[in-house]
Parts: sequence; structure tokens; C-alpha cells
Amino acid sequence: MIDWSLYVITDAKLSRGRSHLEVIRAAIAGGATVVQYREKEGTTRQMIGEARALRELARQAGIPFIVNDRVDIALAVDADGVHVGQDDMPAPLARKLMGPGKIVGVSVDNLEQALQAEEDGADYVGAGPIFATPTKPDAAPPIGLEGLAEICRRVSIPVVAIGGINERNAAAVIAAGAAGVAVVSAIVAAPDVEAAARRLREITDTARAR
Repeated sequence: MIDWSLYVITDAKLSRGRSHLEVIRAAIAGGATVVQYREKEGTTRQMIGEARALRELARQAGIPFIVNDRVDIALAVDADGVHVGQDDMPAPLARKLMGPGKIVGVSVDNLEQALQAEEDGADYVGAGPIFATPTKPDAAPPIGLEGLAEICRRVSIPVVAIGGINERNAAAVIAAGAAGVAVVSAIVAAPDVEAAARRLREITDTARAR
């Protein structure tokens, strides 16, 4: 069973000049339960090197390491899984390439996409954006807590909420039925990454216990 509570996604532009390794090491120390490597601008060689280092960190911590979009990078470093968007490689093909023992996640922004992802064999969906987010200016309109709750009710696989989530609204996201929160700026851009991760983890754990 995977603990999806605090799913941390890398972003080089938001990390205040810190390396992915430095940020993720601190996030794990603060309680991150899943790590995703997302890098859009690096060379393939650079990405393999960074992903391999992050995979080792996650492996030492006993948490899943997932690569965004790039199935080739995920395979090259023996990642635990891959996450694909609606315009990326189709989930069934990602599953075929990754193999049955790996994690395949799919980004969705409505119920129809979530149901399709489940039918396609996704292990979880990343639903959002829940709230407006500056991290992805080209993202779809926010689905809000009601849209999230509907997806959570209708699919049987875990739903990880993403988009504009921070310590002020994370509890409401869990209350809506999400298995966890996926965050970028709330942790990666924080002055103290470990403290930010610890606070968010406490909030999600408390909300789930209610």
C-alpha cells in the first residue's frame, strides 16, 4: 500500500537555486511520502543523472520515486513509476513499456478523464488544478473542491489532488476525499523545505484522522 499523503514534485525554477537533490532530501526529512521528478528543460543525460540520484534518496527512505512524462528516463533509472498527462504518452502504452510491477499515474482535470484513466489501468490519478496555480499557467480552469469530491466518489483508485494547494487549504482537500496532496511551490519554493513539508504532512495526517 502506497501512502499518497504528501506527494512532492520538483521544479528547478522555483527551488531558490537549490538542487533537486537538496530540496528532495529536505522534503523527505520533513515527511514526503512520494517524490516526482519533473524536469522539462534538461538534456536527457542530465535528467538521467538527476533522476538516478533522486531515486536513490527515495529508495533509502522507502518511498516511491516517480518520473514525470519521460518513460525512457523512468526505465533508465529503474524508477518506481511514471506520471503522464493528457497530451503525453497514453496510459496503456506507458503501462506496457513500464511493466506490470510499476506505478502509472495520469493527470486529469475532469471526471470523464478520471474514469478513462481508471479504465486504462492507471494506479492513481492526479486531479486538478483544484485551485488556481502559478506553477502551470497553461493549466485547465480550477475544478474546485466539488469537482475533486466528485472524482473521488466515482473512481476506486487513489486520487491525489494538485494545483494551488498549501497549508491553508490542504485539510479541505483531504476532507473532500483525496488520498493525498501533490505540491510544488508550497514546498520547493519554501525558505525552509523540511519545515514546510513537516507542516503539510501534519495537516494531511490530522485531516485524515477526523
